[in-house]
Amino acid sequence: MRGLILAIQFLTRLPTPQFKHFDPAWLAESAKWFAVVGLIVGAILAVAIVTASYVDPVFAALLGVVVWVWVTGGLHLDGLADLADGLGAAHRDPQRFLAVLKDPHLGSFGVLALVLAVLSKWSLLWLWVQQMPTAPQEKLLFAGTLCLIPAWARLFTVYWSHSLPALSQDSSVDLFRWQLDRVAIYGSAVLLWLASAWINPWLCLAPLLAWWWRRFLWRRLGGVSGDCLGAGIEIVEIGLLMLACVASVLQGTRSLLSVAAIFA
Repeated sequence: MRGLILAIQFLTRLPTPQFKHFDPAWLAESAKWFAVVGLIVGAILAVAIVTASYVDPVFAALLGVVVWVWVTGGLHLDGLADLADGLGAAHRDPQRFLAVLKDPHLGSFGVLALVLAVLSKWSLLWLWVQQMPTAPQEKLLFAGTLCLIPAWARLFTVYWSHSLPALSQDSSVDLFRWQLDRVAIYGSAVLLWLASAWINPWLCLAPLLAWWWRRFLWRRLGGVSGDCLGAGIEIVEIGLLMLACVASVLQGTRSLLSVAAIFA
């Protein structure tokens, strides 16, 4: 269970047992547990949002965003903000881009990225919760979808970090390059895809989002950094939330059309 504990420590702020001794090589071992950590994050979100939905959809969406930030410690949002600052100030100069990434100060581009990301998650959750059906089995499907979204996003960090060169020698990306349990990673991807096909088929489009982000990083930056991985998690989560909302709205539209057809 050492790999799972390290994955939880690396990707969340959840309390875990502490190791007396630590070897950086263990981080590569934790990569196979990233999808499981995503499921844990999603389960916490699902409990909070479904419970709060009985009070008010706006409150449920707000609580969902707060819990999302709390569980992850804002780690991935920080990566998104740093990447936005780097892209906004670099003007396609690789050295300036890396210099801005290392700067601990937050610029205007980073602030805009943070605001847009938080507002996007809040508004999408609000829309989605409004469309949530009242039947218990349908609420389980909602919760299952919410569990899969963070799982997909965290699994893709392994894909990005192993298919793109690191932008700098001291990048945290290098920590996960020493070894890779491909059977576990591919197995996780297959299980997530099958679960998506059963719970919410729209989430089967998740690999396309991962491919698009990899293509963007390759064409724009020529590589990947730890901040790029965090930003990718945020981008994929927002994209999958959008797909879930579209699916929910379309399902509601079909239900209304069915009722109208009966009375016609």
